[in-house]
Amino acid sequence: MNRNRYTAEFKSRVVLELLREEKTLSQISAEYGVHPNLLSRWKADFLERMPSVFSKDTAEIDKLRREHAAEKEELIKQIGQLSVENAWLKKTYRKALDLKRRKS
Repeated sequence: MNRNRYTAEFKSRVVLELLREEKTLSQISAEYGVHPNLLSRWKADFLERMPSVFSKDTAEIDKLRREHAAEKEELIKQIGQLSVENAWLKKTYRKALDLKRRKS
């Protein structure tokens, strides 16, 4: 079963059109090719979460996003450093093995 993935922008645009009530649910469904039940669910989700847009929690969410981005950047640096160290250790180990084989 192939499921469509819709962007948040697309969903927002469709829900705003639903809220304008200039067209019926069926008309909007046909226009965008989205099942009416899915449109109803998007609208219900939007209306349920709408108050959070004006909530002070958005500042906290932004802070967490910044912290997450900084942590991600630090982890990427660590991965790079560990990759370099791992490559050096492999190279050094191979040289040591070759040297040991030559002596035996």
